[in-house]
Amino acid sequence: MKTYNNSIALFERAQQSIPGGVNSPVRAFKSVGGTPVFIERAKGAYLYDADGNQYIDYIASWGPMILGHAYEPVVKAIQEKAEGSTSFGAPTELEIEMAELIKSMTRNVDLVRMVSSGTEACMSALRLARGYTGRNKFIKFEGCYHGHADAFLVKAGSGLATFDIQTVPGITAGVSNDTLTCAYNDLDAVKQLVTAHKGEIAAIIIEPIAGNMGCILPQPGFVEGLRHICTEEGIVFIFDEVMTGFRLGAGGAQATLNVDADLVCYGKVIGAGMPVGAFGGKKEIMSHIAPLGNVYQAGTLSGNPLAMIAGFTLLQTLQNNPDFYRELDAKTEYLHKGLETVLTATGKPFVINRLGSMISVHFSAQPVTDFACAAASDNAFFNKFFHAMLRRGIYLPPSAFESWFLNNALTYADLDATIAAAQESLTELCA
Repeated sequence: MKTYNNSIALFERAQQSIPGGVNSPVRAFKSVGGTPVFIERAKGAYLYDADGNQYIDYIASWGPMILGHAYEPVVKAIQEKAEGSTSFGAPTELEIEMAELIKSMTRNVDLVRMVSSGTEACMSALRLARGYTGRNKFIKFEGCYHGHADAFLVKAGSGLATFDIQTVPGITAGVSNDTLTCAYNDLDAVKQLVTAHKGEIAAIIIEPIAGNMGCILPQPGFVEGLRHICTEEGIVFIFDEVMTGFRLGAGGAQATLNVDADLVCYGKVIGAGMPVGAFGGKKEIMSHIAPLGNVYQAGTLSGNPLAMIAGFTLLQTLQNNPDFYRELDAKTEYLHKGLETVLTATGKPFVINRLGSMISVHFSAQPVTDFACAAASDNAFFNKFFHAMLRRGIYLPPSAFESWFLNNALTYADLDATIAAAQESLTELCA
């Protein structure tokens, strides 16, 4: 039986100095209930909390720890680079090497600008699209989360979905009026918006494979249809690949879906979990960013040497191991089939969505293809399932509105243990 005395004490202490006791809302466990687990360290596929409990990790720091935690070459690279200082506020050769590496792994990217978070990457890409087109409005999709910049917090997924926050105080009416929203996978609704706002739309931004309302896959023809609309209407097509970039494959969602975006946003994975982001795309568009153009964007810690060396080491490892994605995808498929078997035996309605090493379980009798479907699932049952799995040493995302992320340090024994824990948990909950 696991005990959580230290985590409980730390959470009580944290609430005296940090809003809600956490520095990112979903960590508070408000969706699933209970006290958040405070993590002390991690290695490979395992997390260890403040009470000494071990967990098999299916969050991977929300994606970037794709090689596993404390991957030795990355740790050593950070240690060696830190000896030369942690920041300069001046250009380094490593920034060039990182940009060159991203370009070599990604189609349709001519220039790359480093930033310090996925939010900053998406915010900057949208500003660039507006500056490039001279238009103000943009389209996003309900349940997609592109960070916490004002314009993106209209009908957003992830933490907002978890907390059922539909209207965010502090977002002005003007910002909201320029944000047009559609249901994910609803191409007809996009066409109607584009027609209604002819010549006013600067960009369409999308998670090409959504991960912030669970793992949601695009229906056949959906992303291709968006690409066609953007080309026809002079709209900048932005892929938010903060989750999918370098996780689904070396080329990210662009290569997986065989659809080119005009701008692509990257996040945590290009820093191996360090605070980092980037956006890049066609030279024609990227040339409008200062100092080449008048669309201003800057950051003191952009291209930080610790983030750059960590990300460079990780991406180079992925690039030099052609079997990596095949191995990780096979492990995810194995977990998928195992969960499917035990869930089927319970008679409880369920849907498992998966692409590559992203996967999510929805307790629903209907296909889950957009935010409304995800919200209509039996998420109260998911919350019980989460805690039953946690008690058995399986650390899932603490929200039904988040994708699970596998890492390649997971062994088949870990996957078998996870499937067995699911069987025990469901037997207990469905009794």
